[in-house]
Amino acid sequence: MSCPDCDGELAVFAVPEPLASHAPEAALTVGLCAGCLRLHPTETVPTDGDSRPFADVLPEGDAGAAVALLVGMLDSLALNCAGIVDCVEFAEQSGIDVHLTLDRLQREATNPHFDVARRQAQLDAFL
Repeated sequence: MSCPDCDGELAVFAVPEPLASHAPEAALTVGLCAGCLRLHPTETVPTDGDSRPFADVLPEGDAGAAVALLVGMLDSLALNCAGIVDCVEFAEQSGIDVHLTLDRLQREATNPHFDVARRQAQLDAFL
């Protein structure tokens, strides 16, 4: 499946139950675009392994889904405060270094729709 905004490839994740309320349109699976970093609800089967976009950046499984949901909410920190905190905590409890992952995403995304470095600095202050 490709991104409806930029036609980039989507990294698809199943949404973990504790984070279901933060998924767009109450989707059971979401796709994070490798090009623009937009998050989209999808009905596609989750992608794992080396064939998944960002395979070397995002973890697989629930931890990857938490980071994808987090990135999907970073365009509006004020509106997504609770969801951002929940996703960061979930990812960190899963053993993920969220800041390192965001650094890697910033380098890998081809055309992010928001300034990842700026949002990361705001996220640091926010958390």
